[in-house]
This record gives sequence, structure tokens and C-alpha cells, in this order.
Amino acid sequence: MVNILKIEKKGLVLLNDLQKWFNFDEVKNKKYNKSVWIPLRASQDIISKGTYGYSGYVKEFLGLASVAFPLKEKVNIKELGWDDINIGSEYFGYVEDGNYHSSEEYQRHPELNGINLVLKQFITSDEKTVWHIHQDIVLTLKLIRENDVWLSPNQGYIEVIKLTRNDNGNPCLIEMRAEYLKDYLCAREMGLYISLYSDKDTIFDTPQKISFYDEENESFTYKGFVAELHEGGMSYGQSMSVLHVSRNDVDDNEDLPDISGLPNDSNIDSHSYSKKFEGKKLYRYVADLYKTEWIEPAKNSPIVREDKIPATIFFIVDEVGTKENKDVLKHSGIWLWFKPEVMMTLSHRRGGSLAWYSKDTGKVNCSPDYGVHFGVNSLGLINVYAKDIAMLPDWQQQIWVGFNISPEGGVSQELLDSQVHATPVDTKAPEAFLYDGLNQLNKVSSEKLGIDIYKKHEFIPELMKKIHRFRAFDEEGLFALAKDIARVTADSFDASAMKTIVAPPKKVNWGTLKSLENLISEKIDNKFAREITAPLVGIYELRLADAHLPSSKIQEAFELLNIDRSTPTIFQAYKMMHDCVTSIFTIIDILNKWDSENNKNQN
Repeated sequence: MVNILKIEKKGLVLLNDLQKWFNFDEVKNKKYNKSVWIPLRASQDIISKGTYGYSGYVKEFLGLASVAFPLKEKVNIKELGWDDINIGSEYFGYVEDGNYHSSEEYQRHPELNGINLVLKQFITSDEKTVWHIHQDIVLTLKLIRENDVWLSPNQGYIEVIKLTRNDNGNPCLIEMRAEYLKDYLCAREMGLYISLYSDKDTIFDTPQKISFYDEENESFTYKGFVAELHEGGMSYGQSMSVLHVSRNDVDDNEDLPDISGLPNDSNIDSHSYSKKFEGKKLYRYVADLYKTEWIEPAKNSPIVREDKIPATIFFIVDEVGTKENKDVLKHSGIWLWFKPEVMMTLSHRRGGSLAWYSKDTGKVNCSPDYGVHFGVNSLGLINVYAKDIAMLPDWQQQIWVGFNISPEGGVSQELLDSQVHATPVDTKAPEAFLYDGLNQLNKVSSEKLGIDIYKKHEFIPELMKKIHRFRAFDEEGLFALAKDIARVTADSFDASAMKTIVAPPKKVNWGTLKSLENLISEKIDNKFAREITAPLVGIYELRLADAHLPSSKIQEAFELLNIDRSTPTIFQAYKMMHDCVTSIFTIIDILNKWDSENNKNQN
């Protein structure tokens, strides 16, 4: 059996069973109504190998078009096929009998009131063809387009529609996630009718053991045939007749030649001849499949129509593991408990954010327009008022529930102070002051010393979003947090600039933190300067912990930070960040007292 090439997701593989390939079983049995991604339009060469007319030629093509029809039209479109809905149509508005027809209308049979969800636009032969998604889909589902993907920001930036291009950059496949397509169709009381055509075409220099049979049912029509060819592509054993006709009444030397008037026997010359095809005998095998399928709408439309659907997400609400859904939680007066890892999952996803109200309370978002007030309790667990969770969209509740646990350690005292006693505390979270402190450090050093101690980098604002205690839900996360804090402190301080104020002895090289210590030692006691910079040094040492730093060195770093390693790691992270921020603002206070005039004299 001759091998041919078939392209699959895993790459280019050999397909040995030609008969199976030609049978189209994978397309015949495909149920798009059960697919996660539903194609709205396709015009793609699945395989394209060799040159037509020569042995080794292999081609597999898929064309697919679709039209949305009102549900009441379902009985009237059963007879529609590839001749009625195909990829050859272009879409534009036109006027007929004084009536305007828009480009969105299915124009082959206007009486059916079909809508084109994808519109093909041909501009010129120099411009690439454009496939447009119907704007009502984009606006209704509130999608944004990024390159060739349409995302839903309100649903966690999930991919809703995706466009695939061929090697020439032309669109060849556009698909829509079934959940959103069917929700949209439900809201419009419509279904989607898909019409596809696929063919498989091969040429061999010897006959193959392939048999074809015609098959037709209500879903598809299948046909195949074998043809004998001369090499080059002409039908074997046949000939062609050529008729040559020319005008004889035009003088090529005339300045203004004129061939007006109809040709007749007196002003034309003609002759004909026959040519028999020649060349090596080849064998062409071709199979065609035509298929249609009706895509049902969803039973409900929670996205577009905001239909209420039964709650399927349940949260643990008490010490014995009782679970309740949003319908109950909306009317409750309780709090829920979550693992601290949830904060990373929520705030670090696209559209997520983390803000602080006090030392142990703040707001977390996993989507720009949905924020939840949270608190950290005595065990480092996260508390949220149950009603706040119940009011979130289901997809966000699905994230939260993955981290939901039984109550332990009580409700965060600062959260209770705010939500129950209406006396919010005046404590501060270090996460809220690190970036501001670094910027203030530069401001005062520029004013007092004429230098910038802190070197700004474009990556730092984005990195700052990830510097918070919830990174440290385990010790590995604590070390990773230390590395990022070191990147925005020790690694970003400018030793060269500080050495212009306080230079090291000859043949002595100070790093950034030693330069900073010696700089502030100009105003305060050396021992005090060392104490102030100790947290920054400890953090700098901890950044190497995930690079197999000896345990004794790790312990020394923790001692510099005065961290109790028996406490939960998010509390250790809080202590590390608190001391870091305290160090920075203490240095700012020292620099604010710098005598800039004396410093100039020293220089």
C-alpha cells in the first residue's frame, strides 16, 4: 500500500490505510452540535502536497459555511445544501426592486430570514480577503479582539472566537466556543445551519486497492471515483480539438485600426486540428463529501439574556462541612474561609488586582469590575462575607470554591471591625507602601544629594503587582518573594551614584547595600546604619535560598529579618515586607535631614 501524508495536531504523520482515509469516517461521524468549538466558516487545505497531474499529488480540502435561522424556519431548511450555503458567496448590501438588502441577510433565499454570522469581504486582488464576525455578536457578548482572537473580559478573558490563517496569511477557519454561541442563539431564538464540502484527491502511478460506493442520507452525501490520466492531468486516451479564428480585415500599419462590426465569413480566417493527449498513464482517486448539520441553541441564556439557572456551586459554611449555594448565601449573615493560595489565583490572572485597606484587609479582583472585600485571620486564612461571594458571577465562584475550607481560626478581627463594628482600624499594609517608598527615596536623594539612589526599570511597576504576602503560601513562595523584593531594592540601587557621595577606600569595592549603609553612616551611628539596612541584607541573602543556599546561611538571613519561622509563611512574608518598608522610610527620614550645603562643600 502506498503511503500518503496527513496533517494532524501532532504534526506530519504517515497514513497507510488509504481506504479508511477515503471513507471520510471522521467527518461523517463528527457531531458539531456536541463540539466545544463550532466552526462558523472554513476554507482550508488540510493537506496540499505535490503538483496536480503528477504522481504523488495529495490534496484534502474542507469548505464550511453557516447561517443562523429562526427556530421556526428549521422545518424549511432541511433541503438546503452546498448549492444554497457555501463559501463562494460574497457579502455586501444591495438594492433590488427599490428595496435595500443588508450584507448580514442570507440572500440566496431571502424568504427564510437567515443571518450571516461571518461575513466575507473581498476588497481587491491586491488585498487579503477579510472575514468579519457579525458586530452584534461582538457587542452583545462584550468581546474585544486581540490579533485573531476575540476575548470576553467580563468572563475572565476567556477565548470566545478564534481565527486561523493559512501560510499566505489569508483566513481559513473561524470557530466559536459552543457555550457562547449557543447562549447567543438561545437569546435570539435561532439555530445555526452548517453546510460543508470536503474532498480528497490523490494521483498514483499504479492502481490502488481502493473501492468507492455512493452513500446518501439526511446528513451527508458521499461519492467517489477513479480516473485514468496522462501525466500532466489530461484524461487518458482522449484528444482535444482546437479551433483557431482570426480577423483579416485590419491593417496593422494603420494609425487607428478599427475592428467594429460583427465578424463574418469574409473577414475571418479559421482552421482546426486535433491533438491526442500523451504521457505516462496515471491513476487519480477522488472522494467528495457534502454534509449539513443543525446546531441547536442552548436551553438557557445566562450570558446574554441573564437567565437564572439552578446553582451548582456549593461552599462549606460550618465546622461539620455543611454546604450551601448562592441562593442561600445571598440571604445569610456569615463569612466563608479560604486558603491563602486563592489570592494568587485571583489577583495574578489577567484583569485581576489586589489592594489594601489596612494591615489585614483589602480588596481582591479577578476581573476589573468585580471586587471582594477580604480579611486575613489569625491563622493566615482568608475570610470573605458570604453574600459578597454569592453575588459574583458563577465563573468567579468556581475559582473561589476550589480554595474553600472549613472554618478555622475565627473571622479576621480587622474585617469584623470594618464590616460589623463600623470602626475600621488605622493599621497599614506594607504592600501598599513599597513602591511609593522607593519613589520617595529617589525624590529626597535627588533633592538632598543630587543623585538617584534607586534606578527605575520598566519592568518594576508590573513586578510590584506580584510583591505581596500571599506569594508565600509555602516556604518556596517565601524565597521567590524575597527574590522579587531584592530585584526592586538591592538589585535596583545605584552603587555608582552613592559612591560619588561617599567613596570606598582604595582597592575596596562596595556593593549596593554596603554603599547605602555607608552613605547613611555619614549622618548616623554606624551600628544604627547597619541595623537599618539589615532587613534589606536579609532579603538579599534569602533570594539565593532556592539556589541551594546552605541551611546555616538561610538561618542567618532569617535572623537578620528577625522572623519567627514557626509562624505561617504568609506572616513571615508580612514581617519581611514590613521591615523592608520600614527600612526604606527610615532612610528617607535620615536623608531628609541631610545638610545639602555641607554635602556640596564635602564634594
